Amino acid sequence: MAVNAEFLQDVFRKNSFFLDDGQVASFCRYAHLLVEWNQKMNLTAITDDEGIAYKHFVDSLAPLSLLGIDAFSGKRLIDVGTGAGFPGLPLKIACPWMELTMVDSLNKRVNFLQEVCSQLSLQANVFHLRAEEAGHREELRESYDYATARAVAHLRELSEYCLPFVRVGGSFLALKAGEITQELDEARNAIGMLGGKVERVIPYEVPHTGKRTLLVIKKISHILPKYPRNPAKIAKTPLK
Repeated sequence: MAVNAEFLQDVFRKNSFFLDDGQVASFCRYAHLLVEWNQKMNLTAITDDEGIAYKHFVDSLAPLSLLGIDAFSGKRLIDVGTGAGFPGLPLKIACPWMELTMVDSLNKRVNFLQEVCSQLSLQANVFHLRAEEAGHREELRESYDYATARAVAHLRELSEYCLPFVRVGGSFLALKAGEITQELDEARNAIGMLGGKVERVIPYEVPHTGKRTLLVIKKISHILPKYPRNPAKIAKTPLK
């Protein structure tokens, strides 16, 4: 195993995540697969035990401690541009009563995610789609309680990709690094155009990782059919 179970359980407890032995074993297996597959394809630059534990697992689980596990139990969550499965898979392992969908544009990553779900006996839907394509799929559009993204893209672009999936009354949860005040100010109008409203801005810290922010963007009205636009348009003429 790439990550020792005792080490991982200690990390979780120090960060107030109280998981049973089966869940910790699932995280260990996930870490092992991440390192193994990363030798064949580029999944992550972080492969050391401490980095995987804190920068991937603990950070992905932050919404559970900040919003409460009851906020996710029985809910539908879509992880947009999920990559190696963050934050969606850690949330699913810790909260198995949540329904998880993951979307990624690279088929190799989709194969990895399907293998993790198979080996961990996790029920999850995995789609090989670009976010802008998935956002126009009738079965996916405005049908989730939560959309999540943990990406370096600007919040206004992330909002255009993610808010189309969220039902009215649901929320887009953006996990962002560093100082986000200016970025948030630049994105507020775009968020409003997409039917959203910034409900909560929750700063937190992850050991060995630094300052992070969880943005809770509530969906208050239906989104116009033209959104999301194609990536070229989003990049060239971002919403302002």
